Formats: sequence, structure tokens, C-alpha cells
Amino acid sequence: MLETDAGSVSAGAGRGILHRIHGFSHSTGFVVARNLALLLAVVFWLALGFWVNKDARRRIRDPFFVVVATLLGLVPPYLGPMVYLLFRPSETLDDAHSRRVEVRALERHLAQSGPKCPVCSSAVEPDYLACPVCTTMLRRPCAQCDAALDPLWQMCPYCATPVEPAEADLDAALTAEALTLVELDDATKLVPRPEPRVADA
Repeated sequence: MLETDAGSVSAGAGRGILHRIHGFSHSTGFVVARNLALLLAVVFWLALGFWVNKDARRRIRDPFFVVVATLLGLVPPYLGPMVYLLFRPSETLDDAHSRRVEVRALERHLAQSGPKCPVCSSAVEPDYLACPVCTTMLRRPCAQCDAALDPLWQMCPYCATPVEPAEADLDAALTAEALTLVELDDATKLVPRPEPRVADA
């Protein structure tokens, strides 16, 4: 008899707990909180998908792979963006374009930094004897092997022939210097210097 009463008491207590849980889960506050949490979860999920799409458009050129990345960001909820972060390209399209422009500019600068003619500044090769544009003699040929020699060399490095010092033509050097000075005077306007005042003296 006592066992029956204890069983009915425990069954009644269990039903009371279930009734309380059922009442709490159907209360207005719990329903509002649950709906708000679901709404926030859906909004966060869609925001992650939007972020994946935006980031993929900045990093991937092919539209098909942008769509695939966006679907990957949406379909496994919350796990897709993490998978996308593991496999996305490391640099954006703008970064790749900037790097290509910098490399091209550096290559152009290196190409322009080669030897130039001292008269017309056109590009020349290291083995040119004369400038092909203005016909200025850049080097003289070796008497033995016809290799291009720099003016300061005392010996040909290709055949070990001693280089005879060139005879200095003083008239030609003075004429060339006078022509250079005339060209400079024509190209630049000289500004007259002000006369010194008595107070400055």
C-alpha cells in the first residue's frame, strides 16, 4: 500500500515537472525569445553568404566559381564560410593587378637603365662601336680582333693586344665643346644678375 502511494506521488511529481516544462515552452516570453533567436540565426547565415559572395567577387575572376563559392557559403550553414576561408585565393584581383603593373614598370625601368649614347641618349648595346642614331663613335675597334674597346682600356680583354693611346685632336675637342656651349645658350635663357646697390656694398 505504501509502495503504491509512493509510486503515485512520484508519477504526480513527474507529471508536474512535465506540465511546468510544457507551460514554459508555450509561454509568450519563450516563444518570442525562440523566434528572435531563429531570426538572428537566419540573418547571420544570410550575412555570411553575402560576405562570401562579396569577397569571392574581389578575389575570383570567373563568375561560375563566384557562384560556387557563394553556394558553399550558404549550403552548409556556418561551416561553408570556414571552408571558403581555407580555399580562397590569398590576394584580391586589385592586388594582383597592382603587382603586375609594378613588375611591368620595374621591367621597363630596367630596360631603360641600359647603356645610352652620351650625345643623343638613345639606347645602345654594350658591343656597339658607334651610335646608330647620331653616328657618334662610342668605342674604337681593337686592331687585332675588332672587338669594341672602352676608351680607358689599356689592353684588349679578348685578345690581349695592347691598345695604342689615341692621339688627342685639340681642335676637334675645342670645336665640339664650343658647339655644346652654343646649344646650351640657345636652349636656356640666361637671367641677368641685378646690379649691386650702394647700400649692399
